[in-house]
Amino acid sequence: MSRVYNFSAGPSMLPEKVLKTAAEEMLDYKGSGQSVMEMSHRSKTYQQIFDETEALLREVMNIPDNYKVLFLQGGASTQFAMIPLNLMNKNNKADFVVTGQWAKKAYKEAARYGTANVVASSEDKTFSYIPKLDKATFTPDADFFHICVNNTIYGTKWNTLPETGDVPLIGDISSCILSEPIDVTKFGMLYAGAQKNMAPAGVTIVIIREDLIGNAMDITPTMLNYSTHSENGSMFNTPPCYCIYIAKLVLEWIKNDVGGLEKMKELNEKKARLLYDFLDSSEMFRGTVVAEDRSLMNVPFVTGNDELDAKFVKEATAAGFVNLKGHRSVGGMRASIYNAMPIEGVEKLVDFMKAFEAANK
Repeated sequence: MSRVYNFSAGPSMLPEKVLKTAAEEMLDYKGSGQSVMEMSHRSKTYQQIFDETEALLREVMNIPDNYKVLFLQGGASTQFAMIPLNLMNKNNKADFVVTGQWAKKAYKEAARYGTANVVASSEDKTFSYIPKLDKATFTPDADFFHICVNNTIYGTKWNTLPETGDVPLIGDISSCILSEPIDVTKFGMLYAGAQKNMAPAGVTIVIIREDLIGNAMDITPTMLNYSTHSENGSMFNTPPCYCIYIAKLVLEWIKNDVGGLEKMKELNEKKARLLYDFLDSSEMFRGTVVAEDRSLMNVPFVTGNDELDAKFVKEATAAGFVNLKGHRSVGGMRASIYNAMPIEGVEKLVDFMKAFEAANK
């Protein structure tokens, strides 16, 4: 059986080299006589895997020493509560820009613990753009300012970060982590569910400035306190061991095979350009996002006809282009072209779209 081109928004495809290495090491990891799935997280062998993963992430993302890297569980959605519980602790206020479903959920969760202010929103046009900001609407004494850097469902991306001064900027990078360089120092904290660009579902990455740890609200559960995990090296409880191991293999692939995040960005821009150029020239298909805010990772598009959209998805699936159906809140189609999607996959998708358009005029 040949592998399909998987355009899922997550869990997403992984690099073939990573999958092959994991398969080779499944029964016996480097002569240990056991799978990483079976190892004690307290063993020297696993601790080495863990330490190498963190070191690689720090190197590839250029993470400064005054930031802690935590490997947690519960997905990015659990962070929606952890962030206010840990950081909304001085003035009990926070600012949010609502650019999609996940940013909206983060805002609603924070509103349970303090005053959450929506600085701007793009909901008026189905989150098809990144709103321009007016600093006059910012809360000067906010404890943090939250954005979702790349919006998976709607295909928008922040290309210019908000200037928040002394207020820590918090960024959800679940669907763009490792896709291009990011200046960690611009943020107080970054977080990501790893199942889109980094690993299977199960591990959540938190990169947090050390001064933001240690002031959690009294009501914060032990497992939702960043101090718990920071003080215990992400080993307070059993971590998602196998997911972290796969993340190590992915990071090795980015570093050694791709050549780092600058090269990764070049490849992702090339893939995105192929698809966007076709959408801009097509008479049948059109992208749903304003050009200046387009994501490199998630590309939503429509024909304008629901029946034609359904026919396209059905025929594309039969041809080996799977998971192209758009999110229910947008409709149409969405091609998620994460790091592991080879350029040939995008080229072949575009060829298929051209043939479909010609056959359905």
